[in-house]
Amino acid sequence: MPRGVCGRLASALRGTRAQPPAVAQRCVHLSVSRPSPDQSERTRKPPRAFDPALLEFLVCPLSKKPLRYEASTDELINEELGIAYPIIDGIPHMIPQAARMTRQNKKQEEMEQQ
Repeated sequence: MPRGVCGRLASALRGTRAQPPAVAQRCVHLSVSRPSPDQSERTRKPPRAFDPALLEFLVCPLSKKPLRYEASTDELINEELGIAYPIIDGIPHMIPQAARMTRQNKKQEEMEQQ
């Protein structure tokens, strides 16, 4: 706002006591307005599905090897390392800490085979 307008507004507000609270209430009401539950349900989008075409570009951040998409668990699987990266709302979370182990470590596998 230009200084002249701010000055006139400030002096007008100082001259009357009833206007500032009403103005403040209108400003607060407008800035805090939230959608009603009906509106938020209408605007809520269904969860996005993972696009398997992305597998052409995505690789495991640890081994740099291609990944396999498992639709039943909604995960990207690295067969070599035995880890699975979750896909949440259509977005692969390829952070090693977010991955889960899909198989036991090699020592346990060898002991079970014997």
